Amino acid sequence: MNFSIITYGCQMNQNDSKRIKRLFESSGHKETSQKEADLIIINSCSVRGRVIDRIRGKVNNISKDKTVILTGCILDEEKEELSGLVDHLFSIENLPEWHRQLSFLIDPQKEDYFQIEASRNGPVAYLPIMTGCNNFCSYCAVPYVRGRERSRKEEDIMKEFESLVKEGFKEIWLLGQNVNSYEYGFADLLKKVSAVEGDFWVRFTSSHPKDFTNKIIKAMQSSEKITDYLNLPIQSGDDQVLRAMNRPYSVKEYKKIISAVRREIPEITLSTDIIVGFPGETEENFENTKSILREIKYDMAYIARYSPRPQTEAFKLEDDVSHKEKKRRATELTDLLKKISYEKNKRLIGETVQFLPLQKSGGFVIGKTKKYKTIKVKSKEMTGFQKAEVVAVDSFGLKGVLKK
Repeated sequence: MNFSIITYGCQMNQNDSKRIKRLFESSGHKETSQKEADLIIINSCSVRGRVIDRIRGKVNNISKDKTVILTGCILDEEKEELSGLVDHLFSIENLPEWHRQLSFLIDPQKEDYFQIEASRNGPVAYLPIMTGCNNFCSYCAVPYVRGRERSRKEEDIMKEFESLVKEGFKEIWLLGQNVNSYEYGFADLLKKVSAVEGDFWVRFTSSHPKDFTNKIIKAMQSSEKITDYLNLPIQSGDDQVLRAMNRPYSVKEYKKIISAVRREIPEITLSTDIIVGFPGETEENFENTKSILREIKYDMAYIARYSPRPQTEAFKLEDDVSHKEKKRRATELTDLLKKISYEKNKRLIGETVQFLPLQKSGGFVIGKTKKYKTIKVKSKEMTGFQKAEVVAVDSFGLKGVLKK
């Protein structure tokens, strides 16, 4: 049987899809294009309402002679409708039991779906250390679709991490909805993985400001293997909106964390997540978010327009910022971010940077620097770390010349 996997959402979902792929390939099936596949597996994400709309459209356009499985993050309110559109709706955490409903799958003989190894290719590997979330931000569906926080045992993580290093992966991401609240100590885990012998980088996501401690900063600063990159979502630059979002920190407290990070790691690349158009967000609230962007000068920001999600507390609020206004605010922030990022990237011209090639494009390779900047370099070499001199930049990328 030929199968195809369509994945929506974060790196955690991407990693889940690789576990699905490994299970199906272990059962003798082959991944192929959607057009050639007999079976379509859709790994969904309920965080954004627009994603669910896209899934509805995708399912309606799939040929009726194909079997469709839906899995991933799905809110209870949407399960009933979506289950009527597909052949099977399965929980991703119940992956070891899928064979009971699908006779063409082998029994993986695993109790925990984390024990099913992810299918991996390329130089980058993702390693979940936990799943679920206890924070209940008022806009977010994750606690309702992923459940409460559940951390993996440190010994299981270390065993998998060491295996990835031996297999030759050069960049390993530690994943979780909130890695900072890892039950057995995230700073300690960072120290242990970075002590593993080998030539590799460590990255992690996602972080929550309320759990981002000085101990974590020290762990990052003390290891050459932990890259100088941090995504720390602020979501809004206005205290009133943060309270409505149930984000338990103030702008002042957030800025204090950023100052502590930059004091220990002055040249760190910083990114953030921002939501515009949250219910009740005024023009003044929005201007405060613009101000925080100017002040902190992020290298990147992932800007989303608020979308109501069933079950969340914000769903009870009036979605009173128009679609047009949300789009305008997102565009304004993006334009500001481009100017800031371009000015920061310009300072890199003439510097030699280390990077990891990730894909080919014509006679070039495109990769990520150690500080998570995208770089394009004329090269045919795709193995291992390389060095390049930065010769040109734009807002979100660098152009380099290979250094021997």
